[in-house]
Amino acid sequence: MRALRTPDECFSNLEGYPFKPNYLNVPDGEGGELRIHYVDEGPAASPPVLCMHGEPSWSYLYRRMIPIFTGAGLRAVAPDLVGFGKSDKPTELSDYTCKRHVDWMHAFLNDLDLKNITLVCQDWGGVIGLRLVAEQPERFARIVASNTGLPDGGQMNQAFLDWQKYSREVPIFKVGKIIKNGCVRPMSEEVQAAYDAPFPDDSYKAGARIFPSLVPTSKDDPAVEDNRRAWQTLSRFEKPVLTVFADSDPITRGGDALLQERIPGAKGQPHTTIKNAGHFVQEDAGEEFAEIIVDFIRKTS
Repeated sequence: MRALRTPDECFSNLEGYPFKPNYLNVPDGEGGELRIHYVDEGPAASPPVLCMHGEPSWSYLYRRMIPIFTGAGLRAVAPDLVGFGKSDKPTELSDYTCKRHVDWMHAFLNDLDLKNITLVCQDWGGVIGLRLVAEQPERFARIVASNTGLPDGGQMNQAFLDWQKYSREVPIFKVGKIIKNGCVRPMSEEVQAAYDAPFPDDSYKAGARIFPSLVPTSKDDPAVEDNRRAWQTLSRFEKPVLTVFADSDPITRGGDALLQERIPGAKGQPHTTIKNAGHFVQEDAGEEFAEIIVDFIRKTS
Protein backbone atom coordinates (compact mmCIF):
# COMPACT_ATOMS: atom_id res chain seq x y z
CA MET A 1 0.00 0.00 0.00
CA ARG A 2 1.48 3.33 -1.05
CA ALA A 3 0.92 6.14 1.45
CA LEU A 4 1.89 9.79 1.69
CA ARG A 5 3.01 11.57 4.85
CA THR A 6 2.26 15.27 5.15
CA PRO A 7 5.49 17.23 5.78
CA ASP A 8 5.80 18.56 9.32
CA GLU A 9 6.23 22.11 8.07
CA CYS A 10 2.63 22.09 6.87
CA PHE A 11 1.58 22.12 10.53
CA SER A 12 3.78 25.00 11.65
CA ASN A 13 2.15 27.70 13.76
CA LEU A 14 -1.36 26.30 13.79
CA GLU A 15 -3.78 28.49 15.68
CA GLY A 16 -4.63 27.00 19.10
CA TYR A 17 -2.96 23.61 18.66
CA PRO A 18 0.06 23.43 21.00
CA PHE A 19 -0.07 19.67 21.60
CA LYS A 20 2.95 17.38 21.41
CA PRO A 21 2.67 14.84 18.58
CA ASN A 22 2.58 11.12 19.35
CA TYR A 23 2.85 8.30 16.81
CA LEU A 24 2.36 4.55 16.55
CA ASN A 25 2.30 2.09 13.67
CA VAL A 26 -0.57 -0.23 12.77
CA PRO A 27 -0.80 -3.00 10.13
CA ASP A 28 -2.06 -1.61 6.84
CA GLY A 29 -3.85 -4.86 5.90
CA GLU A 30 -1.47 -5.64 3.05
CA GLY A 31 1.67 -6.67 4.92
CA GLY A 32 2.96 -3.17 5.61
CA GLU A 33 2.38 -0.52 8.26
CA LEU A 34 0.79 2.89 8.53
CA ARG A 35 1.74 5.59 11.02
CA ILE A 36 -1.06 7.05 13.12
CA HIS A 37 -0.71 10.40 14.86
CA TYR A 38 -2.54 11.15 18.09
CA VAL A 39 -2.78 13.76 20.80
CA ASP A 40 -2.33 12.36 24.31
CA GLU A 41 -2.69 14.96 27.05
CA GLY A 42 -3.38 14.78 30.78
CA PRO A 43 -2.42 12.22 33.45
CA ALA A 44 -1.58 8.85 31.89
CA ALA A 45 -3.26 7.00 34.78
CA SER A 46 -6.54 8.92 34.49
CA PRO A 47 -9.62 7.63 32.65
CA PRO A 48 -9.21 8.37 28.92
CA VAL A 49 -11.59 10.42 26.82
CA LEU A 50 -11.23 9.06 23.30
CA CYS A 51 -12.02 11.92 20.89
CA MET A 52 -12.93 10.55 17.46
CA HIS A 53 -13.19 13.00 14.57
CA GLY A 54 -14.92 12.49 11.25
CA GLU A 55 -14.89 13.72 7.65
CA PRO A 56 -12.87 15.69 6.54
CA SER A 57 -11.46 17.01 9.83
CA TRP A 58 -8.69 15.82 12.16
CA SER A 59 -7.75 16.07 15.84
CA TYR A 60 -7.52 19.85 15.45
CA LEU A 61 -11.32 19.75 15.77
CA TYR A 62 -10.92 18.99 19.50
CA ARG A 63 -8.31 21.65 20.28
CA ARG A 64 -10.62 23.75 22.49
CA MET A 65 -12.05 20.71 24.28
CA ILE A 66 -8.83 18.94 25.22
CA PRO A 67 -7.74 21.55 27.84
CA ILE A 68 -11.15 21.28 29.53
CA PHE A 69 -10.80 17.50 29.78
CA THR A 70 -7.28 17.69 31.17
CA GLY A 71 -8.29 20.51 33.50
CA ALA A 72 -10.87 18.12 34.95
CA GLY A 73 -8.14 15.55 35.61
CA LEU A 74 -8.96 13.37 32.61
CA ARG A 75 -6.68 11.97 29.92
CA ALA A 76 -7.55 13.23 26.43
CA VAL A 77 -6.61 10.96 23.51
CA ALA A 78 -7.42 12.25 20.03
CA PRO A 79 -6.18 10.19 17.08
CA ASP A 80 -6.08 11.29 13.46
CA LEU A 81 -7.84 8.66 11.37
CA VAL A 82 -5.79 7.11 8.58
CA GLY A 83 -5.96 9.50 5.64
CA PHE A 84 -6.34 12.60 7.82
CA GLY A 85 -4.35 15.03 9.94
CA LYS A 86 -0.78 13.98 10.65
CA SER A 87 -1.53 10.28 10.05
CA ASP A 88 -0.39 8.51 6.89
CA LYS A 89 -2.56 8.87 3.79
CA PRO A 90 -2.91 5.90 1.43
CA THR A 91 -3.14 7.25 -2.10
CA GLU A 92 -5.75 5.00 -3.76
CA LEU A 93 -9.50 5.30 -3.19
CA SER A 94 -9.66 1.50 -3.04
CA ASP A 95 -7.25 1.47 -0.07
CA TYR A 96 -10.09 2.71 2.15
CA THR A 97 -12.95 0.55 3.40
CA CYS A 98 -15.14 0.75 6.46
CA LYS A 99 -13.62 -2.47 7.77
CA ARG A 100 -10.08 -1.23 7.34
CA HIS A 101 -10.84 1.98 9.23
CA VAL A 102 -12.29 -0.07 12.08
CA ASP A 103 -9.33 -2.48 12.03
CA TRP A 104 -6.82 0.39 12.08
CA MET A 105 -8.53 1.90 15.13
CA HIS A 106 -8.77 -1.47 16.89
CA ALA A 107 -5.00 -1.77 16.46
CA PHE A 108 -4.60 1.74 17.87
CA LEU A 109 -6.70 0.93 20.97
CA ASN A 110 -4.89 -2.35 21.51
CA ASP A 111 -1.46 -0.77 21.18
CA LEU A 112 -2.26 1.88 23.80
CA ASP A 113 -4.29 -0.67 25.82
CA LEU A 114 -6.90 1.96 26.66
CA LYS A 115 -9.50 0.96 29.27
CA ASN A 116 -12.42 2.63 31.07
CA ILE A 117 -12.83 4.79 27.96
CA THR A 118 -15.36 7.56 27.43
CA LEU A 119 -15.93 7.58 23.69
CA VAL A 120 -16.67 11.03 22.27
CA CYS A 121 -17.63 10.62 18.63
CA GLN A 122 -18.96 12.79 15.81
CA ASP A 123 -19.62 12.04 12.14
CA TRP A 124 -17.38 9.13 11.02
CA GLY A 125 -15.95 9.12 14.53
CA GLY A 126 -19.25 7.48 15.47
CA VAL A 127 -19.48 5.14 12.48
CA ILE A 128 -16.06 3.78 13.47
CA GLY A 129 -16.27 4.42 17.20
CA LEU A 130 -19.58 2.64 17.75
CA ARG A 131 -18.12 -0.37 15.98
CA LEU A 132 -15.17 -0.27 18.40
CA VAL A 133 -17.58 -0.25 21.34
CA ALA A 134 -19.59 -3.14 19.93
CA GLU A 135 -16.50 -5.24 19.22
CA GLN A 136 -14.55 -4.42 22.41
CA PRO A 137 -17.26 -3.34 24.88
CA GLU A 138 -15.10 -4.24 27.87
CA ARG A 139 -12.80 -1.29 27.09
CA PHE A 140 -15.56 1.34 27.25
CA ALA A 141 -17.24 2.96 30.26
CA ARG A 142 -19.65 5.29 28.42
CA ILE A 143 -20.47 6.91 25.07
CA VAL A 144 -21.08 10.52 24.08
CA ALA A 145 -22.42 10.72 20.53
CA SER A 146 -22.80 13.92 18.54
CA ASN A 147 -24.13 14.34 14.99
CA THR A 148 -23.44 10.71 14.12
CA GLY A 149 -24.92 7.24 13.88
CA LEU A 150 -24.27 3.72 12.65
CA PRO A 151 -26.00 3.20 9.28
CA ASP A 152 -26.88 -0.36 8.33
CA GLY A 153 -28.18 -0.04 4.81
CA GLY A 154 -31.25 2.09 5.38
CA GLN A 155 -32.14 5.09 3.27
CA MET A 156 -30.20 8.25 4.15
CA ASN A 157 -31.70 11.72 3.81
CA GLN A 158 -31.23 13.82 0.68
CA ALA A 159 -28.71 16.15 2.35
CA PHE A 160 -26.37 13.22 2.91
CA LEU A 161 -26.88 11.79 -0.58
CA ASP A 162 -26.06 15.21 -2.03
CA TRP A 163 -22.89 15.31 0.08
CA GLN A 164 -21.86 11.85 -1.20
CA LYS A 165 -22.26 13.01 -4.79
CA TYR A 166 -20.45 16.29 -4.16
CA SER A 167 -17.42 14.61 -2.54
CA ARG A 168 -16.99 12.26 -5.49
CA GLU A 169 -17.50 14.79 -8.28
CA VAL A 170 -16.34 18.24 -7.18
CA PRO A 171 -13.17 19.13 -9.16
CA ILE A 172 -11.41 20.78 -6.22
CA PHE A 173 -12.10 19.36 -2.76
CA LYS A 174 -11.60 22.37 -0.45
CA VAL A 175 -11.42 20.89 3.04
CA GLY A 176 -11.29 24.11 5.06
CA LYS A 177 -14.21 25.57 3.14
CA ILE A 178 -16.23 22.36 3.58
CA ILE A 179 -15.77 22.52 7.35
CA LYS A 180 -16.59 26.22 7.41
CA ASN A 181 -19.81 25.51 5.51
CA GLY A 182 -20.67 22.80 8.06
CA CYS A 183 -20.55 25.34 10.89
CA VAL A 184 -23.02 28.02 11.93
CA ARG A 185 -20.70 30.39 13.75
CA PRO A 186 -17.97 32.45 12.06
CA MET A 187 -14.62 30.80 11.27
CA SER A 188 -11.37 32.65 10.68
CA GLU A 189 -9.16 32.14 7.64
CA GLU A 190 -6.44 30.86 9.98
CA VAL A 191 -8.69 28.06 11.25
CA GLN A 192 -9.74 27.15 7.72
CA ALA A 193 -6.06 26.97 6.81
CA ALA A 194 -5.45 24.58 9.71
CA TYR A 195 -8.06 22.20 8.30
CA ASP A 196 -6.39 22.45 4.88
CA ALA A 197 -2.92 21.84 6.35
CA PRO A 198 -2.93 18.01 6.16
CA PHE A 199 -3.54 18.14 2.39
CA PRO A 200 -0.77 19.97 0.50
CA ASP A 201 -2.36 18.89 -2.80
CA ASP A 202 -5.08 16.62 -4.16
CA SER A 203 -2.86 13.51 -4.04
CA TYR A 204 -3.28 13.53 -0.25
CA LYS A 205 -7.09 13.64 -0.35
CA ALA A 206 -8.10 10.10 -1.39
CA GLY A 207 -9.34 9.28 2.11
CA ALA A 208 -11.26 12.53 2.40
CA ARG A 209 -12.91 12.13 -0.98
CA ILE A 210 -14.00 8.52 -0.54
CA PHE A 211 -15.19 8.64 3.07
CA PRO A 212 -18.80 9.71 2.36
CA SER A 213 -19.17 6.93 -0.22
CA LEU A 214 -18.10 4.32 2.37
CA VAL A 215 -21.21 4.95 4.48
CA PRO A 216 -23.41 1.86 3.93
CA THR A 217 -26.50 3.37 2.35
CA SER A 218 -27.66 0.25 0.46
CA LYS A 219 -28.44 -3.23 1.71
CA ASP A 220 -25.75 -4.84 -0.46
CA ASP A 221 -22.94 -2.70 0.93
CA PRO A 222 -20.13 -4.87 2.40
CA ALA A 223 -20.26 -2.98 5.72
CA VAL A 224 -23.96 -3.68 6.34
CA GLU A 225 -23.57 -7.07 7.99
CA ASP A 226 -20.77 -5.85 10.28
CA ASN A 227 -22.84 -2.83 11.31
CA ARG A 228 -25.90 -4.98 11.95
CA ARG A 229 -23.85 -7.27 14.17
CA ALA A 230 -22.61 -4.18 15.99
CA TRP A 231 -26.21 -3.05 16.55
CA GLN A 232 -26.98 -6.43 18.12
CA THR A 233 -24.34 -5.71 20.76
CA LEU A 234 -25.26 -2.05 21.14
CA SER A 235 -28.89 -3.04 21.69
CA ARG A 236 -27.67 -4.73 24.90
CA PHE A 237 -25.19 -2.00 25.93
CA GLU A 238 -26.33 -0.72 29.32
CA LYS A 239 -23.42 1.53 30.23
CA PRO A 240 -24.27 5.28 30.09
CA VAL A 241 -24.88 6.78 26.65
CA LEU A 242 -25.45 10.50 26.05
CA THR A 243 -26.45 12.23 22.82
CA VAL A 244 -25.33 15.82 22.29
CA PHE A 245 -26.54 16.86 18.84
CA ALA A 246 -26.57 20.32 17.26
CA ASP A 247 -29.74 22.15 16.32
CA SER A 248 -28.58 23.07 12.80
CA ASP A 249 -27.20 19.93 11.17
CA PRO A 250 -29.40 18.76 8.27
CA ILE A 251 -27.28 15.67 7.61
CA THR A 252 -27.72 13.93 10.99
CA ARG A 253 -31.01 15.46 12.12
CA GLY A 254 -33.04 12.85 14.03
CA GLY A 255 -30.12 10.52 14.61
CA ASP A 256 -30.11 11.26 18.32
CA ALA A 257 -33.63 9.85 18.69
CA LEU A 258 -32.55 6.61 17.02
CA LEU A 259 -29.56 6.17 19.34
CA GLN A 260 -31.73 6.93 22.37
CA GLU A 261 -34.29 4.39 21.25
CA ARG A 262 -31.95 1.53 20.35
CA ILE A 263 -29.25 1.63 23.06
CA PRO A 264 -30.45 0.77 26.59
CA GLY A 265 -27.75 2.86 28.26
CA ALA A 266 -29.29 5.99 26.76
CA LYS A 267 -32.47 5.63 28.79
CA GLY A 268 -32.94 8.38 31.36
CA GLN A 269 -29.80 10.30 30.43
CA PRO A 270 -29.76 14.13 30.15
CA HIS A 271 -29.63 14.27 26.36
CA THR A 272 -28.80 17.72 25.06
CA THR A 273 -29.26 19.82 21.94
CA ILE A 274 -26.63 22.52 21.50
CA LYS A 275 -28.15 25.68 20.11
CA ASN A 276 -26.65 27.71 17.27
CA ALA A 277 -24.35 24.88 16.17
CA GLY A 278 -23.90 22.94 12.96
CA HIS A 279 -22.42 19.61 11.91
CA PHE A 280 -19.00 20.35 13.41
CA VAL A 281 -20.28 21.02 16.89
CA GLN A 282 -16.76 20.89 18.34
CA GLU A 283 -15.87 23.89 16.19
CA ASP A 284 -19.05 25.84 16.82
CA ALA A 285 -19.38 25.13 20.54
CA GLY A 286 -16.32 23.21 21.71
CA GLU A 287 -16.14 24.57 25.23
CA GLU A 288 -19.85 24.07 25.88
CA PHE A 289 -19.68 20.55 24.48
CA ALA A 290 -16.65 19.68 26.63
CA GLU A 291 -18.28 20.95 29.84
CA ILE A 292 -21.36 18.79 29.13
CA ILE A 293 -19.09 15.76 28.71
CA VAL A 294 -17.13 16.42 31.91
CA ASP A 295 -20.37 16.77 33.87
CA PHE A 296 -21.69 13.54 32.37
CA ILE A 297 -18.51 11.67 33.29
CA ARG A 298 -18.63 12.95 36.86
CA LYS A 299 -22.29 11.97 37.31
CA THR A 300 -21.87 8.48 35.85
CA SER A 301 -18.52 7.51 37.40
